[in-house]
This record gives sequence, C-alpha cells and structure tokens, in this order.
Amino acid sequence: MGTVYVFLADGFEEMEAFASVDVLRRAGVPVQMISVTEDEIVRGAHDIPVLCDKNIANCDFYDAGLILLPGGLPGATTLAECEDLHKLILNFAAAGKPMAAICAAPMVLGKLGVLKGKKATCYPGFDKYLEGAEYTGALVEQDGNIITGKGPAAALPFALAVVNLLCGPEKVKELKDAMCCAD
Repeated sequence: MGTVYVFLADGFEEMEAFASVDVLRRAGVPVQMISVTEDEIVRGAHDIPVLCDKNIANCDFYDAGLILLPGGLPGATTLAECEDLHKLILNFAAAGKPMAAICAAPMVLGKLGVLKGKKATCYPGFDKYLEGAEYTGALVEQDGNIITGKGPAAALPFALAVVNLLCGPEKVKELKDAMCCAD
C-alpha cells in the first residue's frame, strides 16, 4: 500500500480533509498532507491553520498510492489551477491508480477529463465541471478506482470508502466498530 497524498490550499474544507486524514491514519495507511502553495502552512475555509508535511514542489510522489482532494473554496479552485497537481493526476489516470475528491474538488478531476464515462458526485452546482461524467448526486460515489463525495456531511462515509478501496471491508468494519459508527 502506498502513501495517500492529501492536497491542501488556503480555503480547504477542514472537515473533509481532517476526517480523511484521521480515518486513514486510524486504518494504518501512511498519509502526507501536501500544500500546493509556496507556504507549508495553509488556512482552512473556517480559518483553521494547518502545517502540511511538505510543499508540492518538494515531493517526488514515488510512493504515492492514492491522491485525495478535499473541497472548500477557494481551496478547490487553487487545486484546479496547480499545474504540478494536474501532471500528477493525469499520470495517475494513465496508470489506473486510485483518486478521491470531495465537495467542490471533483471539478479538478472533471476539468482534466478524468471522470469521462464515470459516475461521480460533488457539491451541488459543481456538477457542471464534471466533463463527461454521469452526475449521481449521491453522498459518496465510487466508479472503479475513483471515489467522489458530495460535501462536508459525506466526510466520514467518503473517508471510509477510501479505506475500503485501500484496505478492504474488514478494516472498515473494525474502524466503524471502534468509532461507534451506525450501519
């Protein structure tokens, strides 16, 4: 299992980022938070500062197992403008490697054509950016190796879907039991 890289920019949705990082680490998955800006400290949409593990310019992603994009504004817009992230996403898509995006962030994958022919969900109103995708409006949608989530309320189910993809249903059951999640 490779490292999950979570990409952050000022204005990211804290609930989506932190729930994903927390649940993945509980599952024993290595996670790195990566700033796509020059500064390794980014502020969330609700003004929570976070010190990222690295800056995108200082990573080679040799051990990357999954790319995860939280939403929030203007965080997702900044992710959509990051050329280094575009290259990584397109390389992942070409190699059939898994990706996950939630809230406004599926637009990043959509604008790059990665969602063509796939079922996907996102924050209402951002479906117009899911070029060639079948928008479902579901809380969480998985189509092959791509997982998308609708918004902040989907943060925990989205994170558990990523764990399921990487670690399997037994690990998800273990986590749900430990976190007192309802089925």
